[in-house]
Amino acid sequence: MKFALSFFSILALIIAGTLFFQYHAYSSDLETGGGDFHYSQEIEIVYRENSLDIRQHFKNLPDQKVNIKWPEKAVNPSCFIENEKSCNRLSEELSYFAKGETKSQSVSYIIPIEGGLKNKMLLQNIFATLTNGEASYSIVHISTDSKVQGQWVTGLPLVGQQQLSLVNYTMFSGYGAVHDIYWQAGGLALQEQTSVLSIYAQQAIPNDFLQALKNIQFLSDEHIAIIQDKSPVTAHDDRLLFLPALTPEAVEQEVILSQIKSQFTFEDAPEWLPEVVASYLVNDVIGTDKAKKIIQTLNEYMTANQQQAWQDTLKNMSDEPITPATMDNHLSQVLNAKTSYFTLNAAQKNGTYPLLFEDASKVYVDGIQREDVRVILYEGQKLYTADTLLPYLGYSAGEGEHGYYVNSENRTFRFPLNHGFYVFNQRRYSTISEPIIKIADRYYVEETWLQRLFLVDLQKKDQQIQVISQEQQ
Repeated sequence: MKFALSFFSILALIIAGTLFFQYHAYSSDLETGGGDFHYSQEIEIVYRENSLDIRQHFKNLPDQKVNIKWPEKAVNPSCFIENEKSCNRLSEELSYFAKGETKSQSVSYIIPIEGGLKNKMLLQNIFATLTNGEASYSIVHISTDSKVQGQWVTGLPLVGQQQLSLVNYTMFSGYGAVHDIYWQAGGLALQEQTSVLSIYAQQAIPNDFLQALKNIQFLSDEHIAIIQDKSPVTAHDDRLLFLPALTPEAVEQEVILSQIKSQFTFEDAPEWLPEVVASYLVNDVIGTDKAKKIIQTLNEYMTANQQQAWQDTLKNMSDEPITPATMDNHLSQVLNAKTSYFTLNAAQKNGTYPLLFEDASKVYVDGIQREDVRVILYEGQKLYTADTLLPYLGYSAGEGEHGYYVNSENRTFRFPLNHGFYVFNQRRYSTISEPIIKIADRYYVEETWLQRLFLVDLQKKDQQIQVISQEQQ
C-alpha cells in the first residue's frame, strides 16, 4: 500500500512538472508573440491620385503580443483612432500590439503609386500582416474618384459596386487573406461568380463553359479570381490568375495548380511535380506531357490498392516540404521497393526516365564502400551503373562514336548497343543478351556479364555486395 501511494505521488509530481513547463512555454509564447492564431480584418482603401490611403482594422486578436509586419512601400504608418481603445495595444514604435484583452486594433498607412494608377496595374503585398497570424476572413472596401473608371479585382468574392456622383465604391468579402489588388481600366467586368471562382472578362461567358465549370473538382473552397487577358501577368498572388483564353481545361489546370501550391510546400521541384500531385488529388490528369507520362507509368504499374495508398499518402504530405526525394521515399514505401523515380526524372531534361527499382544493398569495391554505384532491377536483370563502377576496377568508360567504350592498359572493349555482339581487344564476339544496357541517358552493366568480362567476384551478405577484382589479385 505504501509502495502504491509512493508511486502515485511520484507520478503526480511528474505530471505537475510537465504541466508547469508546458504552461511556462505557453506563457512565454504569449509574451514574445510566438503563439499561432487566426484573426479577421477589414480594410478600407481610398485612392487619391498618386497613393492608396489605407485603414486596416484587425479583429479577434489573441491576448498575446502580436508583431506587425508593415508593407515595404508603406509610409506614415500610424494609429487610426476609431474609438478610445482602437490603439491601446499599439506600441510606441508601431512594431507590435501588446498583450491585452482588447480584441480589435486599427492602423493606417499610405502606399505611394508613382505616376498614379495605370491600366492593368497589379499592386502586390500592400497590406500589413501579423506575425504568426493567419487571416481567416477579410473585407475590403475600395473607393475612387467618380472620374476614375475601371474594375478592381481581389481574390475575394465581389459583394457589390456602386457609382455615385462623387465616388465609385467597390466591396469584397470572403474567407482567407488578401495580399494583392488589381486595377484595369475599360470594359473588364465580373461575368460569373461561384463559391470558388470569380471570372472577369471583356465579353459574356458562353453557357456551355459555365456548365463545364460545374463538373470540375477543385482542391479547396478558397475563392480565386480569374482575369482573362491576352497578355497575362506572370507574377501574382495565388488568388489572382490571369489566363489568355477561357477554356474549362485551362481554368481547371490553373486553379488546381494554384490551390495545390498554396496548400503544399514544394522545394527544388520541377514544374511537373505539382502537376503530378494535383492530378492524383483530383483524380484527373492535368499538366504537361511529362507529368501525364509519369502518371501513366505509375498507374500501369500500381495495383488498385497501391493507387489508393498512393493517393492517401499525397493527401497527408501538406505538413512536409515536397521534393523529388521525399516523393521517392513515399513511393518506395507504397510499392514496397526502393526507387528514385522522381529524382531521376527531375534530372532528366528531355523525356521521362523509366520506373526502375533498386537493390538497397551497399556496394563495396575491393573493401571500400562506393555510394555512387547503384544497383537496379530491370526486366528480370540486375544492373550496375557502368560509369561509376568500372573506373573503380581500373577502366575508363564512356560513350563513343560507335558504342560504349571500356578500356584499361591491357583490355579494350567496345559495346555497340542492340547489335548482338561486342568487341574485345579488336576481336568480335557474338552475344545472346546485351552486356551493356542504356536506359534513358545512363549506361548499366549486367551482373553476369560484369563477372565474366571484367573478372570480378561478387559476394553478397547482410545487405552488402562486395565487388572483388580478380584481375588485381
